[in-house]
Amino acid sequence: MITWFRKNLIRIYMVLGFTYLFVPILYTFVFSFNDYIKSNLVWRGFTLNNWKQPCGVLDICPALGNSIKIGLLATFVATILGTMIAFALGRYAFTGRGTVNTLIFLPMASPELVLGASLLTIFLNLGFNLGFWTIVIAHVMFCISFVVVTVKARIASLDPRLEQAAMDLYANEFQTFRRVTLPLVAPGIAGAALLSFSLSFDDFIITNFNSGNVNTFPKFVYISAQRGLPAAANVIGSSMFMIALIIVLIGQVVNRRRKVA
Repeated sequence: MITWFRKNLIRIYMVLGFTYLFVPILYTFVFSFNDYIKSNLVWRGFTLNNWKQPCGVLDICPALGNSIKIGLLATFVATILGTMIAFALGRYAFTGRGTVNTLIFLPMASPELVLGASLLTIFLNLGFNLGFWTIVIAHVMFCISFVVVTVKARIASLDPRLEQAAMDLYANEFQTFRRVTLPLVAPGIAGAALLSFSLSFDDFIITNFNSGNVNTFPKFVYISAQRGLPAAANVIGSSMFMIALIIVLIGQVVNRRRKVA
């Protein structure tokens, strides 16, 4: 028995870890089919009505739309700025590089409560009206750090001999970057963009400080939970998980085909 346990210890850890991760997701998916009345906490029977009418609950789809638009805008800006910063830190030596590296980690190390309150103070002092754009600015600020760290790690793993070989074949710097460096870094940039969108989409604390009257999906879930979470929230949550899973699987298939080719 002890020998079997030692041989299968890694598998046991994996099963326990995946169980811990996926039980909440499974619960959310199962209760998206619940024929609830006011609260979706008790199972009352199976129904497909929740999936047929995901926008049947007041304000849920506008809140979802706001979260998607904010996530896409924040991801676009953070990915561009973060990628440029990552290349600067990963490829060039300049005065203050160590300081910049340290500052990049500060938003990641700071509690969201502190970031949200600090940004709120800045916006109010500058006379900004809290709303859609203050949320976007706040999300870009904390997403950039994650993009920089992700892309910089990818840049550090590149083999410089590949770029040197391209230069030896008379490719200029722009051609080398476009045909060699960028395709190699692209998976890291894509991963950073997905991470950035995920962080932006499900953020509540910083958003709650700086959103004003604008409602987002996490805010809707929090407010709805006070009076009984509707099954439509489970439907949307399950749908977002499945979309993310499909994107990841497609990325894995594309990467495998590239390696085979």
